[in-house]
Amino acid sequence: MLQTALEAGPAAHGWSEDQRWTLARIADVIRCGFGVDYTLAGVDLLLHRIGWSVQVPARRAAERDEVRIAAWEGEVWPALKGRRHTWAPGSASRTRPARD
Repeated sequence: MLQTALEAGPAAHGWSEDQRWTLARIADVIRCGFGVDYTLAGVDLLLHRIGWSVQVPARRAAERDEVRIAAWEGEVWPALKGRRHTWAPGSASRTRPARD
């Protein structure tokens, strides 16, 4: 059964370096385990039929430094972002250019 194969995880199928399922990997499991070729769109539809959906990993990188990120967002980002210009002199007319 496909769901059982997926619940075993990617490492059980030889992908130990990255513990995420991709449509291409699932298509490979289906091809090797069941002898059927699916397109990536077909794999997506099949997954939805068995109750699986696209997930975004909730984990953060182990190396993530929250203190440095907060400092960068508070000091560096505002300087990079710059001030927002909400008004500038000009004209939308091509026949009457803006006056200086």
